[in-house]
Amino acid sequence: MNSKELGLVLGQQILGVDDLHYGLWDDDLPLSFANLAEAQQRYTDMIIGALPSPDGGDTRVIDIGCGTGHILAQLLDRGFVADGLVPAPKLAEQVRKRLAERSGKAARLFESTFEKFPIDERRQYYDAALFSESYQYIPMSASFPILAQIVKPGGLVVICDFFKTENAGDGQPGDRSFGGGHKMAAFYAELKKHPFTLLRDEDITSKVSPNIKLLDDTLMLRLVPAGKTLNRFLTENYPRSWGLIKSVFKLFFGKKIEKQKYKYFSGNRTQAVFERYKTYRLLVLKRDD
Repeated sequence: MNSKELGLVLGQQILGVDDLHYGLWDDDLPLSFANLAEAQQRYTDMIIGALPSPDGGDTRVIDIGCGTGHILAQLLDRGFVADGLVPAPKLAEQVRKRLAERSGKAARLFESTFEKFPIDERRQYYDAALFSESYQYIPMSASFPILAQIVKPGGLVVICDFFKTENAGDGQPGDRSFGGGHKMAAFYAELKKHPFTLLRDEDITSKVSPNIKLLDDTLMLRLVPAGKTLNRFLTENYPRSWGLIKSVFKLFFGKKIEKQKYKYFSGNRTQAVFERYKTYRLLVLKRDD
């Protein structure tokens, strides 16, 4: 299990959600964990709404990086002919289980990276390709040539994900607190090299970033105090054993621990920092005729 898969599985187990995407926090939705599932459903409704209409029941869509299959199942329920792609075995197992529990149209699951997608089996097959917080993991130079071959002329590519702003790498506090994402400027430059036209470019950062505040408050106001309390208890009651355990962890995982401490517990992983270094976009591209 890699770190990306671990994050999604832990998100399911701790938060009780099927998706790890940020959710869409409209003004009428109070920011709370109780409303997280609703925020995530609004996000799902938004990106499905950007796809071609499923009228007629023959609109073909592929959900690239489909996670646990939550959105894939909704695509099928709404009348799309849908396939999924996921590279992680643990997640693929969950997708297959979810699909087996539902009736109606079947979906094909490609268990591979997008770079190894079997193009010849789906050449000019799809009316749309969908990326929900998965585009950041795929090299742009590899994604466009594959999309150009599997999406029909006139078909759509919907990308909902975050990108790096021009501030990335400026060395200011919080610069390394949020990883991932392609550079926004690099995306625009790469797009010009391929047969796609940008139809829609919507900045939804302000509707997504409140999720950062929700998680940051939980980390700093709950997990950090709880961790300090536990450390004090173990230090006072088991000083030698606990001291030895901490020494071993520091010896073998010291650099990784310090990196994660900076990333999650330095106080820099805030909504304002996210908005400085990331821009979250809903992008709709049309495959040129």
